[in-house]
Amino acid sequence: NWLGVFVPAQIHRAISLAFGLIMIYLLYNWRDQEEFGLKWYDAILLLSALISLGYVIFFYDDVIQYYTLGKLDTKGIILTAMLWVPLLEALRRKVGFTLPILILVMVFITVFQKHLPGILSGAGYPIERLFFGSYVGVDGIFGMTLGIAATIIIIFIFFGALFEMAGAGKWFMDLAMALTGWSKGGPAKVAVVSSAFFGSISGSPSSNVATTGAITIPLMKKSGDSAKFAAAAETVASTGGNILPPVMGATAFVMAEWIGVTYGEIIVAALIPALLYYFITFMSVHFQAYRAGVQTVSMENIQSFWSIFKRGWFYLIPMAVLVYVLVFLKYPPTLAGIIAVPVVIAVSYLSKDRTLWITPIKFVTACYMTVKRWLVVVAICASVGIFVGALSLSGLGNKFSRFLLDVADERLVILLIFIGICSIILGMGMDAMPAYITLATLLAPAVIQLGVPDLSAHLFVIYWGLASFITPPVCVAVYVAIGISGSKVWETGWEAVKIGIACYLIPYAFILNPELVMMGSSAEIIYKVIVMAIGCIFLAAGFQGYGLTLLNLVERVLLIASGIAVVSPIVWVELIAIIIGAIVMLRKWVFTRFIQKPQVYQQ
Repeated sequence: NWLGVFVPAQIHRAISLAFGLIMIYLLYNWRDQEEFGLKWYDAILLLSALISLGYVIFFYDDVIQYYTLGKLDTKGIILTAMLWVPLLEALRRKVGFTLPILILVMVFITVFQKHLPGILSGAGYPIERLFFGSYVGVDGIFGMTLGIAATIIIIFIFFGALFEMAGAGKWFMDLAMALTGWSKGGPAKVAVVSSAFFGSISGSPSSNVATTGAITIPLMKKSGDSAKFAAAAETVASTGGNILPPVMGATAFVMAEWIGVTYGEIIVAALIPALLYYFITFMSVHFQAYRAGVQTVSMENIQSFWSIFKRGWFYLIPMAVLVYVLVFLKYPPTLAGIIAVPVVIAVSYLSKDRTLWITPIKFVTACYMTVKRWLVVVAICASVGIFVGALSLSGLGNKFSRFLLDVADERLVILLIFIGICSIILGMGMDAMPAYITLATLLAPAVIQLGVPDLSAHLFVIYWGLASFITPPVCVAVYVAIGISGSKVWETGWEAVKIGIACYLIPYAFILNPELVMMGSSAEIIYKVIVMAIGCIFLAAGFQGYGLTLLNLVERVLLIASGIAVVSPIVWVELIAIIIGAIVMLRKWVFTRFIQKPQVYQQ
């Protein structure tokens, strides 16, 4: 409803996509470099897309007629092709070749299924049927994902841009420095805390590494961390933002629509796993700091916590408002974002620094920043409609799920291992949102068929999709980090795997222990959280090779095994694991306290 005038969702989405494509072709050349203007070939592509989208906007009744008939005529087929080509080219410019190629492969499979072997085999559908699904179908280009991009995501990108311009980013960075900068490995801990916050709002691990990493990685190197460790710590911290409430990047909005739950329910379920993720990351950088003898930051360079807090306490108000309207009032995300935006503007005027006030000029600048960040989202969300439509027609999602169930013999733990491996492979090279949509379509149904709740199954594939950002060889966030640190891919990727072990383990923990997603009594939830927190300490110590003093190989293996074993839902297994891990740590404490001073590992 626009100013009392009803606008069908498909028309609204077509208008949004038209605007997005105009901006992409106007602002970016074929190499995705900023270059204002239209080359002749760009003008042809853009005109082609606008004619196709204009038909949806101005002749919507004809589109409805197509839907009623269940097929496209020659004109409809041509109009669809006129949109596909410029849309996929716009996608390539913004995200590279991986996702467009994946979409075209799925189209190929759908059309030529009759000639393909194994689970790829099927009835096959002509390209005309595929065009119909993508142009008219509810799961096509103008489907749910584009709708979310055109309503929810753009509001939260705008919210983040205003928040950044109001000085919240620097305030949170300073606050993190005051809280942890003075301790051993302080700069790395600052990276964990600050990147967690930024990652939640930005929704893109790679862009978060590029922004916060430009500050934290040099700071970590200066304090004594190796280049590979500094890059890895920033990568893991930035990646986790997509599973950290309250914003959780853009994927959580898609998830809420997909499984039919409120955004508040997702926030509640995701909170404990996200906190455990950052707890093990924090403990990893803590142990590494002592292992490598990292210097502490001079207190002269750190302001007091209360002075920083008083300078920007009001930045917490928009976040509190957002949580309140999402969780307690259960407002839709779009409305919650619309409410939070003017709050950000208002609180900016509480700052003593007038340069941080959101003036009309800054408001316009934030709008420009929002549009540029949104362009990649709209290209992805529209193009994914082609992928989802092809996947629905081919039935490959159900076949793949059935195949995994058969291979795992319908045993949950084995199935989860297979799905984890497949998730990393399928998620390589993709951004967080398309990775989630792909995995939710192909893999989540198999987990759900074994009785796992929809919410837990989708959270599981989100975690494992994010693992592809830190797992070599195709680890996009690591690539960005090494550009800042100067380290190499494989050494940095291996460090990221060790620091980010939670990304691989926590999903199994909340599937096997539903208490971690708030399914259970208060006593059960508290017990599981304590057990998992102890396991996180064991894992961090084992993988970093330090627990009060250097650990030998046997001690590291015992601690890692104990940390993994606490994931078990069997109480006696958990208790034995805690006892073994505690004995190892207690032995090191006695050895350090009474026999030998702590050792330092020379990098």
